[in-house]
Amino acid sequence: MRARSTLFTLYTELVYPDDTVWIGQLVHWMEMLGFSEPAVRAAVSRSAARGWVIPERKGRRAYYRLSPRVYWQVRQVRRRLCEMNDVPWDRLWRILVYAVPEGLRSQRDKFRNELVLLGYGTPAPGVWVSPTADLGATRELVCYYELEPYVELFRAERAGSQPEDQLVARAFHLEEAQRRYAALEAQMDALPPDPDAERAFVELVRLVHEARKVLFFDPGLPPELAPAGFNGSGVLERFARERARLRKAARRLIPGEAVA
Repeated sequence: MRARSTLFTLYTELVYPDDTVWIGQLVHWMEMLGFSEPAVRAAVSRSAARGWVIPERKGRRAYYRLSPRVYWQVRQVRRRLCEMNDVPWDRLWRILVYAVPEGLRSQRDKFRNELVLLGYGTPAPGVWVSPTADLGATRELVCYYELEPYVELFRAERAGSQPEDQLVARAFHLEEAQRRYAALEAQMDALPPDPDAERAFVELVRLVHEARKVLFFDPGLPPELAPAGFNGSGVLERFARERARLRKAARRLIPGEAVA
């Protein structure tokens, strides 16, 4: 776990839905995870220089607030990782088509990276598809990068003669997702059955840290589209149970958690 990436995990799991935290709290959390105070302050400083966090002062204390862009990313991770629902797939594909001028190449490349976070894959150049991506979040992403004139977004029933699993195979590369899910399962297998608060806290952060990274490889396919042997939804269901168990054990170290 790297310091800056771990900071993102802390905001995702422990600060959200707030977006601001005292630097002393970040240092305390990170020290429990094995980072030194100088390393934490350096990571926060670099994050501020990149515009990921915004420094604020409240009295004599220094706080750091997530930038609106990073807060949006945290919200998408939380939606996909912690707000699972059992709504059946509507059998409509979310389809995004773009033709972005070369002068906006940098914006286009960043835009594509974030489409992956939302669960899109690309079966052909300039075409992105997903069976379950949030259209509201997709529109927000298009607007943020000011690409409205170059993007078409719609839902449609697939009318092709080829099986849908062929579209899935072209659009998404699930081998890496399967590998990471196997590693996540092994990590959960090794969790202690009855940890104290500090051990539970450390295991919680490590578990969320690895789980959120899987989202860049798993598009969140509904069961009827998942290939044989792919058990992403099952692993995430187990993750939800382990996350709840660890949060309960670590509750005295988590802001806003009730202490029994």
